[in-house]
Amino acid sequence: MKQTKLVGKLSNYIDAGFPILYLNTFEESLAIEAVKTAASSTGTSKILTWDATKGYSVYSLEEKEYLVPPSHSTFTALMEQEDENAFNESVFILKNIPILLDDPIAIAHLKEFAININSGISCTIIMVSSVLKIPKELENFVTIIEMDYQTEEEIEEDIKEFCNINGGIPISDTLLKELSLNLKGLTQSEIFSILSLAYSNDGELTLGDMSLIFEQKQQKIRKSGILEMIPLKETMDDIGGLEILKKWIRKKAVVMKDLSKAKAFGVEAPKGVLIAGVPGCGKSLSAKAAASLFQIPLLRMDMGRLMGKYVGESEENMRKAISLAEAIAPCVLWVDELEKAFAGIGGVGGGAEVTTRLFGNFLTWMQEKRAPVFVVATANNIAQLPPELLRKGRFDEIYYVGLPKDEERKHILKIHIGKRRPKDVNSIDLNKLVQATKGYSGADLESVVKDGIELAYVNGKDMVTTEDILSAIKDTHSLSEIMKESLEQMKKMYEQNKFKNASI
Repeated sequence: MKQTKLVGKLSNYIDAGFPILYLNTFEESLAIEAVKTAASSTGTSKILTWDATKGYSVYSLEEKEYLVPPSHSTFTALMEQEDENAFNESVFILKNIPILLDDPIAIAHLKEFAININSGISCTIIMVSSVLKIPKELENFVTIIEMDYQTEEEIEEDIKEFCNINGGIPISDTLLKELSLNLKGLTQSEIFSILSLAYSNDGELTLGDMSLIFEQKQQKIRKSGILEMIPLKETMDDIGGLEILKKWIRKKAVVMKDLSKAKAFGVEAPKGVLIAGVPGCGKSLSAKAAASLFQIPLLRMDMGRLMGKYVGESEENMRKAISLAEAIAPCVLWVDELEKAFAGIGGVGGGAEVTTRLFGNFLTWMQEKRAPVFVVATANNIAQLPPELLRKGRFDEIYYVGLPKDEERKHILKIHIGKRRPKDVNSIDLNKLVQATKGYSGADLESVVKDGIELAYVNGKDMVTTEDILSAIKDTHSLSEIMKESLEQMKKMYEQNKFKNASI
């Protein structure tokens, strides 16, 4: 049976006489199915339903038929014309909640109804909506129930059902497992739509259909407006240097690629890594390369998008972001410029208090999360980070990224020249460029390569030479010149905190 935990939870609340349960979910049909199953198990005799389009109906669980067929009736009119006995021994399902709760008269009726339930009417009101909206007047009467996303086993059932409906489409156990894992985080209707699209393309289900799933997940992320799914182009080969960090990420990749086997061996699921240090030296690139190596989606969380203008909206957005990341897991969640995200913690005022609450929610989740969400947090200045975030247990490890050393600069220059002018790499004196770029960041090095190539093109040359790039270097001020004092203070701070160096 699908949603067994949800059915059990609903049964308990209905038995206990809770007046209003708020089922926050996109899976309306599955939610209503779970409500009916729970109602039957508690001895409830009838299901009442109201929504803005069909109005009011009464369904008998004992006789398996409608006592009152669906008929148009406003909620207010219904509350005014029916007496209390009409709602006794029932579960009352309400849909179109945002429309309903925009009406102050409807809110007043619901409050009065909830009070009467607490006084003895045997009824439970169940609101079903993808939008969480609770008026102040109803807060004391409402219990929010989060409907879990479907498990891999439940998704497997959906896939098998789809195959049977379509004449018994053959599907191997390996493909079934792969599809169910990748379809996590999507609703049942979205899953059936993707399977239908995949089947209509070539009359079968194959591993090649994973691109359709990825596109649908991108749509889901975009529509949420909270997270961003980043295309995976970069690999570990695109990172010049940072060998210690890269070795650590490769070790975690072995675990992430077969978590069930690792857990059976006694290995704990990786929590994530905090990469802090000099701007433009590969922190963001490491997050992208990690997701590419793990072969799982990369989600970017922008704290600016989480901040809402209404009371409680920011916290709700954080909850949704975490819920969405867990649903799509396994995935990498990249929190960029962490120090800016939680600036102002502990301060006084509305904005600071909201940030403090968001920080608390994030910390609790980092400590207790069970879903395979690998968090890569990047920060330029840890002095602005709360010490609670840096203690052991939040992240598996914290790495410091400094300015690239000679060998690292040589590797970075070779990567950027090779990407743009592969035929010219061997003719360029990389050692000369390395000597001329002391104190340059990875971003500085990329910039001088691009400028040198542009210079060669503008001057009508057929190839890029060492002199072209040296000319660009002379016109560039390195990061160590621009941020000399800040970088020195930053380095001391990382050494005092004994963070591991990402480079050899």
